[in-house]
Amino acid sequence: MPSYEVLGDLLDPATTVLLTVECQQGVVGPDSALPELAREARSSGALANVARLVAGAHESGVQVVHAVAERRPDGRGANRNARLFRAAERLPVRQLAGTTAVRVAPPVEVAEEDLVVRRLHGLSPLAGTGLDALLRNLGCRTLVVTGVSANVAVPNAVFDAVNLGYTVVVPRDAIAGVPSEYTPAMIRNTLALVATVATTDEVLRCLKRPQRRA
Repeated sequence: MPSYEVLGDLLDPATTVLLTVECQQGVVGPDSALPELAREARSSGALANVARLVAGAHESGVQVVHAVAERRPDGRGANRNARLFRAAERLPVRQLAGTTAVRVAPPVEVAEEDLVVRRLHGLSPLAGTGLDALLRNLGCRTLVVTGVSANVAVPNAVFDAVNLGYTVVVPRDAIAGVPSEYTPAMIRNTLALVATVATTDEVLRCLKRPQRRA
């Protein structure tokens, strides 16, 4: 667990961006294509904690970016080189561009100043989406990664961000995956090696603290 001082140094609102990953209706909503993941995201409190972090970021002037996965009805540009992608084509709820499924799910709120980055391919919100350029233009040095899933998209986002030179903070109670016991094991044995792991409350305390003047 990082010290308050260390975490506070990382979470300067001027250089911090909060990223929500696939917190969309078709993934974590009541009519999810992945009901087991949706139940876990809600019952674990992870989605509620994402919403708390987004609200705290809005209050503190921290930029929020929502990363959404979607596909065209004709599937153009989408991957088919893994079992996961082929299975998604057969799901009863598809993440089609322009539909309710790709809207950010309550209780997470999208403010006017938030950015929404959509991807048609791949497993990561950072790979080939233009998000890296946006983060650099925003002056981001620390990326706070939240959302789903701890199985695929979240670790992809963390590793891509670290490879691109960002410092990553992962609020461990604001990500979810299946089965429920997998997420803490993955955080402990994988993400903790490359990211600073904290809690939602710890991150919020740092965001709300008075900023030190130079």
